[in-house]
Amino acid sequence: MSYPNGFHSFENKSVSRKLFVICNYFLLSLGIFVSFIPLWNIFCMSFSSNSYVSAGEVFLWPKGFTIQPYSYILNNPNFYRALWVSVERSALGILIMMAFTILAAYPLSRERKDFRSRTFFIWYFIFTMLFSGGLIPWFMVVKWAGMYNNLGSLVIVPSVQVFNVLILMNFIRNLPKEIEESVFMDGAGHFRALVSIHLPLCKPALATLVLFSFVFHWNNWFDGFLFMSRSENYPLQTYLYTVLTTPDTSNMTADQLRLFTNLSARSIKAAEIFVSTLPIFIIYPFLQKSFTKGMVLGSVKS
Repeated sequence: MSYPNGFHSFENKSVSRKLFVICNYFLLSLGIFVSFIPLWNIFCMSFSSNSYVSAGEVFLWPKGFTIQPYSYILNNPNFYRALWVSVERSALGILIMMAFTILAAYPLSRERKDFRSRTFFIWYFIFTMLFSGGLIPWFMVVKWAGMYNNLGSLVIVPSVQVFNVLILMNFIRNLPKEIEESVFMDGAGHFRALVSIHLPLCKPALATLVLFSFVFHWNNWFDGFLFMSRSENYPLQTYLYTVLTTPDTSNMTADQLRLFTNLSARSIKAAEIFVSTLPIFIIYPFLQKSFTKGMVLGSVKS
């Protein structure tokens, strides 16, 4: 009887190694299961009727199946407006963040003989990771710069993430030096080398950082709460925060208010939370391979 190659490699391991591998798989499976339960519970609540949700009887399977919470969301203009703000923020935020990350990581990846102030700037970046200027100065600078209550405060203020810069910097430093030297020998400058050589070779790292940037902008609610005074400017996560804490029924139409009173607030919240997580579930599978490779190579310094 033939077995897969992986089975034979496991069969040839020592007893202690087999136990180690089995325990690893068990703990990882347990972690995946425990992490999945809250999301599955939210999914079940979003499809359950008011009586079962209010009684706390919904756990691992929907009870009293209904799609009314999703009907409420689809007829709620506030949700669409917040969703559009988040889409705008994510698209612009990724472009701006990636541009600043590339422009910062490339010079920091140079040898000290090519960039004498490299060590100083690396420590300058690291210092900003460890120490913050404070919430009030942060708010005052944003307001002074004219970015209060507009999209600029959500995409420009967090445009440089030091962690992303360090990952891309290490990735570029691990690229073969011979390719770069051949480009310079042909008369190309640094910009040409960056665009023609480094960026194509950095696709795994760039895909990783795009995913990081998207998750950051999509999940961040606090800066929208801090820099937006009008609810129509809230991104989706800030809107969900206000819904989860103090739901506002003042702007609802008569039909929306009647549907809201007939539904459990927990069902509506669960449906909105589940819908807001769908983009990450859709995007992550396409970037999974590049994400893993980019994280490993970007975190190892040769």
